Amino acid sequence: MFNYLHNHKRAARFQLLVVLTTLLALVLGVFDLSTTLVASAAGDGYARLIASGGTANFRVTADGSDNYQFPELATDPRGAAEGGGSGVTPTPRLASQLTNRSLTQSKGNYKAEGNDDDKGAPKAKLNTSFNGLNLRNQRLANGGNQFTVEPPDQGMCSNGTYVMESVNDVLRVYDSAGNALNAVTDLNSFYGYTAAINRTTGARGPFVTDPSCFYDAPTQRWFQAVLTLDVNPVTGTFTGANHLDVAVSTTSNPLGSWNIYRIPVQDDGTDGTPNHGCSYGPCIGDYPHIGADKNGFYITTNEYSLFGPEFIGAQVYAFSKKALAAGASSITVVQFNTAGAVAGNPGFTVIPAISPDSQYENDGGGTEYFLSSMAAPEANGTGVDNRLAVWALTNTSSLNSSAPNLKLGNNVIKVKSYSIPPAADQKAGDFPLGQCINDTTTPTPFGPGCWQYFFVGEPAHTEVESTLDSSDSRMQQVYFSQHKLWGALGTGLNVGGATKAGIAYYIIEPALSKGGVKAELARQGQFGLANNNLTYPAMAVTAQGKAVISFTLTGQDYFPSAAFATLNQEDGAGKIQIAAAGLGPQDGFSGYNAFGNPPRPRWGDYGAAVAVGNKIWIASEYIGQTCTLAQYTTGAIGSCGGTRVSLGNWYTRISQVTP
Repeated sequence: MFNYLHNHKRAARFQLLVVLTTLLALVLGVFDLSTTLVASAAGDGYARLIASGGTANFRVTADGSDNYQFPELATDPRGAAEGGGSGVTPTPRLASQLTNRSLTQSKGNYKAEGNDDDKGAPKAKLNTSFNGLNLRNQRLANGGNQFTVEPPDQGMCSNGTYVMESVNDVLRVYDSAGNALNAVTDLNSFYGYTAAINRTTGARGPFVTDPSCFYDAPTQRWFQAVLTLDVNPVTGTFTGANHLDVAVSTTSNPLGSWNIYRIPVQDDGTDGTPNHGCSYGPCIGDYPHIGADKNGFYITTNEYSLFGPEFIGAQVYAFSKKALAAGASSITVVQFNTAGAVAGNPGFTVIPAISPDSQYENDGGGTEYFLSSMAAPEANGTGVDNRLAVWALTNTSSLNSSAPNLKLGNNVIKVKSYSIPPAADQKAGDFPLGQCINDTTTPTPFGPGCWQYFFVGEPAHTEVESTLDSSDSRMQQVYFSQHKLWGALGTGLNVGGATKAGIAYYIIEPALSKGGVKAELARQGQFGLANNNLTYPAMAVTAQGKAVISFTLTGQDYFPSAAFATLNQEDGAGKIQIAAAGLGPQDGFSGYNAFGNPPRPRWGDYGAAVAVGNKIWIASEYIGQTCTLAQYTTGAIGSCGGTRVSLGNWYTRISQVTP
């Protein structure tokens, strides 16, 4: 059944009236242009005007100190001070725990019904592969006025000439051979904010997270988006205000200038937002992901209560791509709340499609497609499901008018059962941060025991090599190629006689009908590797229908490694190929009880893949270093010869392949 979220005839009349009223009010100086209301009516898309928020550019700063500096972690001051473990000093409430949210509390309790499938597609040619940004780059950027952050979250895009990578919380541009073309730039500086933390005064800047990136060939513009949460500059307390920041390049060169637009998303009725009734006031626009069709640029978020536990529903934000590319002084954004939209359930992680070589859907006045899954608690799921929701946003050509007139709907299709995957184990090796917490004999300036470097109260000395989070069956990256939707998600998989984290992929043929949208499943499959795990798939598809799925490979036989597989409709998935083998275990603070009990071992949260002509660029997290506890405690604590920082060691890997 096609669920309408927009009564377009009524809204068109209403919008025309309100637009005229708005223009008059602007002339009279009644409204602040930054969040001017255009239209709001029950059951309709919610539209408002957003003013240009200034400019962005890359800035050159020196790296900071290699030493551990308190505080290393951004914490919510409503919780306790940094440190912890045994209860002598309570554990902190990490600011990152309020973003990249998931209501899934346990992993591995769901019986996997899928089995390892095909492996029929031809292998891809690995053309080039190089290290991207890593945690050391992130922590030392902007003179070291940064926090240690996990996970990186991968925002990579390319036009074939340039490759731009943005992670939590830095970005950099490379040429196609992997040569860096600029210094590492922190996201706070790029977006014109004060530093995440001023190491001299202690002042806090906004908390910037969840970067995504997209190059649009028709407009020859780069789009970069993040979620930003405002904080009290003295205490670091979240104020409740949060916004999507969208930067759009002014030319085809990403190293030039950019225009910024800031879209408030706290949805508590302030700053022109609708009021969605989140407990304790503000909502949060979590996990933003971007897509585009011929007419529009789209961002979707998962909306939770910022300070409360509840999930509201995925939000869809639609903008005129033409207006953004032109650097318009103000733009209209139309927002749809998907609460209750999928057979009475909320949409969850509704991922917009990206199209290679302008393979857009022109029917329905221009249509953007989306995919979402239904197993997670946010979608009122049970952990296992056999349904996907196919979404269509129609009449997107109206985004270029003064009164956009859009309809959003969905249809549910049946697929092979998928489930929330178990946590992913990793090959045994040195994990010096965990071993440091366990150590009670190494001499330090504060007394015996390596743990003294980080904690005032003595933690429990029971840390083990951590498992890695493998997501919660949410849909990952989506492409629209050859008039088909291609998508993938993480699932529990029966492989080698055990349940491991694997990948489910889908090729779906959507079509618009008089009653809405319909869809047919063209191909589906699931694949994994015995004794190992595949996590956080990202898929890109060429205009010829050749796809590559990138992911992290980790388990009994592999340290976290950057890997990929090909896919096509005729043969299904190909054999697993490794772009860069991991050198050691992931050894980050979020995997240890001393920094949060129970720990949430963050990993990736999402990768990235993009098709450019007949080639595909992929990027994912892996571990590109290793060291022993003795090396960890030699020189600057945790530096291991300049290969990592004290509280973590994630790396990213960028590769180009020809499927």
